[in-house]
Amino acid sequence: MPTLAGLALSAVVAALPPAPVAPSGEELAEALAAALAPSSPPPPDARLARLRTLADRHAFAPPASAALWAERAAAVRRRVLVAAGLWPLPARTPLAPVVHGRLEREGYTIERVFLASRPGLYVTGSLYRPAGRGTGPHPAVLSPHGHWTGGRFSARSDAEVAREIAASGESDPGAARYHLQARCVELARMGCVVFHYDMAGFADSRQLPHGAGFGDAESELFLRSAFGVQTWSSIRALDFLAGLPDVDPARIGVTGASGGGTQTFILCAVDDRPAAAFPAVMVSAAMQGGCVCENASHLRVGTDNVEIAALAAPRPLALTGANDWTIDIETDGYPALKEVYRLLGAPANVFAKCFPAFGHNYNRVSRELMYAWFARHLGLGIPAPIRETPFVPVPPAELAVFDAAHPLPADAVDVAGLAAILAAEDADLLARLRGDLAALRRIAGPALEVMVAGGLPGRGQVTETVLRAEAAGPVDRRDLALARRGTDEAVPALLLTPRGWNGRVVVSVGAGGRAGLAAAPRPGAGGAFALHAALLAEGAAVLVVDVLLAGDPAGRLPVDEERHAQYAGTTWGYNRTLGAERVQDVLTAIAFARDLSGATAVSLAGLGDMGPWAILARALAGGTVDRLAAEPAWSFAEVESLADPRLLPGARKYGDLPAFLALGAPAAVRLAGERAAALAADDLVRAAYPPAPAGEAIAVPLDAGLARWLATAR
Repeated sequence: MPTLAGLALSAVVAALPPAPVAPSGEELAEALAAALAPSSPPPPDARLARLRTLADRHAFAPPASAALWAERAAAVRRRVLVAAGLWPLPARTPLAPVVHGRLEREGYTIERVFLASRPGLYVTGSLYRPAGRGTGPHPAVLSPHGHWTGGRFSARSDAEVAREIAASGESDPGAARYHLQARCVELARMGCVVFHYDMAGFADSRQLPHGAGFGDAESELFLRSAFGVQTWSSIRALDFLAGLPDVDPARIGVTGASGGGTQTFILCAVDDRPAAAFPAVMVSAAMQGGCVCENASHLRVGTDNVEIAALAAPRPLALTGANDWTIDIETDGYPALKEVYRLLGAPANVFAKCFPAFGHNYNRVSRELMYAWFARHLGLGIPAPIRETPFVPVPPAELAVFDAAHPLPADAVDVAGLAAILAAEDADLLARLRGDLAALRRIAGPALEVMVAGGLPGRGQVTETVLRAEAAGPVDRRDLALARRGTDEAVPALLLTPRGWNGRVVVSVGAGGRAGLAAAPRPGAGGAFALHAALLAEGAAVLVVDVLLAGDPAGRLPVDEERHAQYAGTTWGYNRTLGAERVQDVLTAIAFARDLSGATAVSLAGLGDMGPWAILARALAGGTVDRLAAEPAWSFAEVESLADPRLLPGARKYGDLPAFLALGAPAAVRLAGERAAALAADDLVRAAYPPAPAGEAIAVPLDAGLARWLATAR
């Protein structure tokens, strides 16, 4: 006979609404098909407007503390090194310097120098030394010449000399004609050893035409560039100068103007040895440098010359401006630099002065400012002001490095030979990365962050715009536009949440995006649509993401056609590539899924041509994504054209898909499609993902079993 308590409980149960019945697979498939139908168009995406160019202003805003600046400075320094193809630095091969042809002058001497920055690639220049000052050690100055006609041999015409003197930019005819010699002479007379070296393609440096080569897709994929070659030559020139027995390596300054100014602040950004710097008429928040030797893919994405120059802090840094793109340096750029130096407790170590009466120059007025700067910060003991003294110029023929007794060495390479040297360096790096997972994570991981210009957004950093919401039927539906906070992006996404959601969210990116999934074969034929229906049936929420230009086979961003045709680095040096944008979109979706109320775990599915981008996103997502299923539909080795939307500069240098897949370990991974088995069998992938105890395979079919694995709750 039932008890009173039992009767009461029965009454309560009878009064409850009936338990929800799990929707059938057919119902879920119908709901999925209906949800994939076209919806409200998303807001405009600013990334499809005009891209940034070298002539566009970028506002550098210093962080709020010294600790934050240290973190930011490390990231920008890494960006410069990766862009230059110098992450990690190549081996420092023997310089084997040859110094000859000493010329005696009043208060100084000049010698001719050539040295090997790489085997067969020679840096040439003039070495000025103070006379009558003993054996030292002396302070020293490294001086790249810049884009003046003739470089180190630059000589102005009579008319140009007259104009310079009439404008009061110069006072001595010899210095007006040989303005590059003038600064070296005066610095030597002040007691400095000066190495005035040639940039590639100028004066005696004739192995490589200036800016030649490196214009193909392979060079981009391996980050080989004129900028990188020139930067490494500057580092090796500093090695030579610092290693001279009469030089104090703790008191070395660097100065150059125009393109030489670029080399000055780039060198100081990546090398801590220079004690002071004076880049003239180059640093600006406006134009960033128009030559290929000043640009490279990834170099200024999210940054500019002002911030890069700030990497010298707290070491002394002085700038000059003129009636060119640097005319506003005192009010636009210098204040930000002062703030960085203030954060580091060295506000007196930065200075900027514009001389708007003069055009683009490194004239006597600016040089005398530089002399005083180095006298103060290299410990020369000479009080300011310092006035330049006249000198007897040396004709360029007498400065020529190579002669009958000292010819260009027989092992000298041309552009093709240099390409072979760089290829060998890259092969050595790849062998090292493939044999050492710790090195792979230490080197390729940070490089990948540079290549895609960012990582996973922090909590609360993704905003959503709801375009449509429906809570009826077996699946709740929300049409969204996602964006990283503070941007004008609009990433279309469809969030489907089944009744009885188990807490797992599967972020899905596929070829053609949502439209491509809508066109996929229905259940019974297998494929992408069936996989998504099965995910819902297993209780997972599905976030279908349309990455940038999803469904556009050409996948072309609105580049500056003229500049892009001349050199891709002037586009991808300031903007993310399409592939990088797609990886960013996946990361945005992952962060949104992670932050969803009720979400307990996130999986990632990359299907078709989007599979490789999902692999890269997983490598940057840390522990947020614990399961990845991807179709490796292609590899970066297949990219042969600069117009290929799959181009990602640096992707092959750091190991292609096997390396990026390995970076995602130890999170579980499954690979599907025709190329799955080959990638799973790669030695690097096998080392990163040892066989599971249960013998589970990495390469699996794209079927309901994969859906069950992706969708299972944590």
